[in-house]
Amino acid sequence: MFTQWIHSYRDLPLMINQWANVTRWEMRTKPFVRTLEFLWQEGHTAHATPEEAEKEAIQMIEVYIKFAYEQTAIPVIAGRKSKVETFAGADRTYTIEAMMGDRKALQAGTSHNLGQNFSRAFSTQFTDENGQREHVWQTSWAISTRFVGGIIMTHGDDTGLMLPPRIAPVQVVIVPIWKSDTDRQGVISAASSVKEVLQIAGIRVKLDDTEQKTPGWKFNFWEMKGVPLRIEIGPRDVSSRSVVISRRDVPGKQGKVFGISMEPEILMAYVKDKLDEVQSSLLERATSFRDSNIVDVTSYDELKVAISEGKWARGPWSASDADELKVKEETGATIRCFPFDQPQGGVQTCLMTGSPAEEVAIFAKSY
Repeated sequence: MFTQWIHSYRDLPLMINQWANVTRWEMRTKPFVRTLEFLWQEGHTAHATPEEAEKEAIQMIEVYIKFAYEQTAIPVIAGRKSKVETFAGADRTYTIEAMMGDRKALQAGTSHNLGQNFSRAFSTQFTDENGQREHVWQTSWAISTRFVGGIIMTHGDDTGLMLPPRIAPVQVVIVPIWKSDTDRQGVISAASSVKEVLQIAGIRVKLDDTEQKTPGWKFNFWEMKGVPLRIEIGPRDVSSRSVVISRRDVPGKQGKVFGISMEPEILMAYVKDKLDEVQSSLLERATSFRDSNIVDVTSYDELKVAISEGKWARGPWSASDADELKVKEETGATIRCFPFDQPQGGVQTCLMTGSPAEEVAIFAKSY
């Protein structure tokens, strides 16, 4: 379609974004992470110059970095793929890599600078300002429902999901508790009022007033669903005009606070503050876990030890594609990326060959 749509430099840049389902014939599937069909957000752009294409590719990986950190609380490592791992047909592939709870890497999003490889193959040309015919410079970029798997495996625990508040469909669940019909009306009325207060504050809230399940069952159910905060309201809470609030990310009594006032302004402020705390806590926890499982290595033997222990290995690399494939064959690990954030100090020694190396690479087993 680009070949039909693009004729002049005035048609550029052409930028297309879409959400679409994709089918891939995977031999070994894993829910969310590797499926036969998945939904993705995909973009394709065409530009008049290589500089514009590179700027777009970098800008989109930065969008994905921002989304990962600020919305999903996943501390991704962004960088450039090796030649072996670069998308076929791309000049450069940029990636965000996330460490899952089992310490495997997940490629959570990519952005490709396609150069003129596809435009030459499909004769996608434009007339420039000087009247010369040129091939366009292209990019493509995407994230998919694989990111949902990343959220599950980064934050989840044995109880179930643990969702960052900014992306949680339900941020707060209210569970009313009563024993007698006499208490029921007052408790439900108070719970409904609390729900209304939180909705006015823009908080996504659910009141679970179903009578077929016990409060304990509801607690377990909504914890499994990953709801960040739970509010409990019983007869005594109604009398004291207060509520009990529990955090999903802090189990047991440590995460439970009693006597929070139902006064709208106080309750709104407290809940918003706690949601922010949960968001920050999840990011800090994931960052600490990631950093404690990345090992700096200076030799191939050290790399093999780190990978055998299930960790990520980070070390200087300037070896050949054949050496990279050897690492994959012998350890099961691949170069996840050459991080944008490189250590200071200049040229180092390649862990594989002993030759000078200007960059460090991160090796890990992956999904």
